[in-house]
Amino acid sequence: MTEKPRIISAVISDLVTDQRVHRAALSLHEAGYPVLLVGRQRKASLPLDQRPYAVRRFRLWWEKGPLFYAAFNLRLFLFLLTKKADILLANDLDTLPAVWLAAFIKGSKVVYDSHELFCEVPELTHRPRTRNIWKRIERFLLPKLRNAYTVNESIASIYRKEYGVDFKVVRNVPLRLPAQAIPALTRADLQWPGDRRVLVFQGTGINVDRGAEEAIRAMEFLDDFLLVFVGGGDVYEQLRLEVSSKGLSDRVIFLPRQRPETLRAITRLADVGLSLDKDTNLNYRYSLPNKLFDYIQAGIPVIATSIPEVQRIVEQYRVGGIVSDLRPEVLAGFIRDTFSDPGRIRTWKENAQLAADELNWDQEKTRLLDIIEHAR
Repeated sequence: MTEKPRIISAVISDLVTDQRVHRAALSLHEAGYPVLLVGRQRKASLPLDQRPYAVRRFRLWWEKGPLFYAAFNLRLFLFLLTKKADILLANDLDTLPAVWLAAFIKGSKVVYDSHELFCEVPELTHRPRTRNIWKRIERFLLPKLRNAYTVNESIASIYRKEYGVDFKVVRNVPLRLPAQAIPALTRADLQWPGDRRVLVFQGTGINVDRGAEEAIRAMEFLDDFLLVFVGGGDVYEQLRLEVSSKGLSDRVIFLPRQRPETLRAITRLADVGLSLDKDTNLNYRYSLPNKLFDYIQAGIPVIATSIPEVQRIVEQYRVGGIVSDLRPEVLAGFIRDTFSDPGRIRTWKENAQLAADELNWDQEKTRLLDIIEHAR
């Protein structure tokens, strides 16, 4: 029997809530590959739960900015030089320099997972000098790749056209968690009012132009609803301040990042999930966020904006409604109208439960395993 290649997967997150890299590492481990997942540990990072594959997290002096990215890549490069690995898996462009250089020196194979259109995120498009640096790195490294994949067909098509690399697609669909793994939470446990409709807005990257601000402003017109944010992101604290300044603390609550099983328990207590990314940049236009599939797995309907990949899923599986105008009063009216037809909500819930049988990692992971097998 041929021994499976050793794989080191690198990502710049702290691993705790990074479901995509966890799913990939878990599937590779279950397929018999020796796997080591490398990330970082921030001062505020939660403890890492026990995992069946090996894990290493770096502590660094810096937690953001140019020095952080340089320090992480240097630390990662030196670490990779000391470890035996047949395949190095880089998650996003911010780990690829260290991974590619280490693989070049060691003769390892490189696999690249692009979680988004990295150079088109608003954090870079609003900072042209920084974006230019990352774009040069991308232009230098991506044409050299032979094994690459990303989260949806729209982004894969852009990379294929720009760099001539045959990007595959592995979508951000979640694991199917057994019922016994999900905590038996109730709305009373979370101290949610029992007489309100609950909207959930989840994500570890709740950043600018994700529609969170508009969701809060819509709550000024929805006094009989509760909006629950679960996660974190660049604007999370600003959102808290806005809620406080508008006197909406009784209608909007914030929960921190949660472990996947707890997140599922919380999400399924909501009536509707919100996915309100705005078409303000290419990365958001062609995104297919985790939260969409998390809502479906939790069996709740979705209210989403009309970005192509999201709209395609919502309409194909008939699991929710598409809102085209995020002005607060219009969004609030759309939400209220959604709940005016109980039969429609019930149908969307039933369809979400059916879609969950197809849109889950058990189906998707075969694509990842094929990519890794091809890279051997």
